[in-house]
Amino acid sequence: MTTPFGLEDLDSDLESSLRDGLDAVEARLRVAVQSSDSFVSEAASYLVEAGGKRFRPLLTLLAAHFGDPTRSQVIDAATVVEITHLATLYHDDVMDEAALRRGAASANARWDNSVAILTGDFLFARASQILADLGPQAVLLQALTFEQLVSGQIRETIGPSDGQDRVQHYLSVVAEKTGSLIATSGLFGAMFSGASESIQHTMKEFGASIGVAFQLSDDVLDVASDSSESGKTPGTDLREGVLTLPVLQALAVDDAPAREIGRLIGPELAQAPANEVDQRIEQALTLLRTHEGMNLARAELSRCASDARKLLEPLPDGAAKQALAALTEVVVSRSV
Repeated sequence: MTTPFGLEDLDSDLESSLRDGLDAVEARLRVAVQSSDSFVSEAASYLVEAGGKRFRPLLTLLAAHFGDPTRSQVIDAATVVEITHLATLYHDDVMDEAALRRGAASANARWDNSVAILTGDFLFARASQILADLGPQAVLLQALTFEQLVSGQIRETIGPSDGQDRVQHYLSVVAEKTGSLIATSGLFGAMFSGASESIQHTMKEFGASIGVAFQLSDDVLDVASDSSESGKTPGTDLREGVLTLPVLQALAVDDAPAREIGRLIGPELAQAPANEVDQRIEQALTLLRTHEGMNLARAELSRCASDARKLLEPLPDGAAKQALAALTEVVVSRSV
């Protein structure tokens, strides 16, 4: 039996608690996405049934072990962050025109863009309903998180301003698009378990930092892996003109492979026939996989994970702290 998110050698009591918590979240998710309309239920359940890493609820459950993890609000909060994440995936796949999500056809490919967008909206509404029972502070925190998510998406879409460093712009986008919700995941777990304000602050900061590392790990995987490993089509971001960290780091190097990568993914790619797009993306990925830019991206990933681990120092020693430290190692190792 696999351990949650690949964490090994967990304390047996903690592992049992996490399994029970994740099972409870899974059951809550399946109820939350149901509708009186059978088609809405099918569409909203689509990504829930496809599975996933459940990284955000796992972090909520781990953070709750610095308080009372048995409080019912903890499961509700963990469910909220996962529903919010799932809702963003429906929208992301429309923007990316993605064909695959978690190894299966994306919702927009199975149905159409309108269905995918509206299903994402439906899930945001369901998350809000659960939040209302968690109180006004939770609603406010979620609203602030959602603002950051959208701001990050907009800044990614419009790109860096003139003269702005493209790597730093990208990292700031990741902090908003991905780090913000993972930060809230950690905060919610500490908050709704009754942990102290100082622990709540630490878990929010840790979540923000590990969230960036988590996205950078995905960036590396999107270049280095095939679709059977990553669950999505490699080079999806390149097809949409989104330059992730490995690409940006490669393009910053002045050598012949980098110039060829730049040519292959240049502006004219969007107007090329589909078969040529596939060929050029595959050529670019082949060059990227052996380029110095990948090493630079992995080094940045390791730095972010190391920074996250340092943030754990003020937490009380115990199984939960050890598991969070191990989580930083897993985030790095999954992209190697």
